[in-house]
Amino acid sequence: MKHKIIPSNTFIKQIEKLDINSKKIIHDKIQLIKENPYRYKKIHSKKFSRVFRVRFSINKQETRLIYVIIEPNIIIVCLLDRGKNYKDLEKYLKKI
Repeated sequence: MKHKIIPSNTFIKQIEKLDINSKKIIHDKIQLIKENPYRYKKIHSKKFSRVFRVRFSINKQETRLIYVIIEPNIIIVCLLDRGKNYKDLEKYLKKI
């Protein structure tokens, strides 16, 4: 099945602030998501059943790329700082 990647407004604002190397890392991860969206770890959410996260490091800081699968679309929700412990996740998911 061919999935369509849709970035959220929150994600677009977050990625604008990043340097070119960080953007390249995120772009590569999104390409992997496009190939197989179910390859990464599923996380619990109150609102959606298919929420996943990609784990990587940007500038030596643990970061998570959160995305939701709503067939046939993959919505890139946000970048989460690992230190916040997913506390803001539901807030970002409500914006979808």
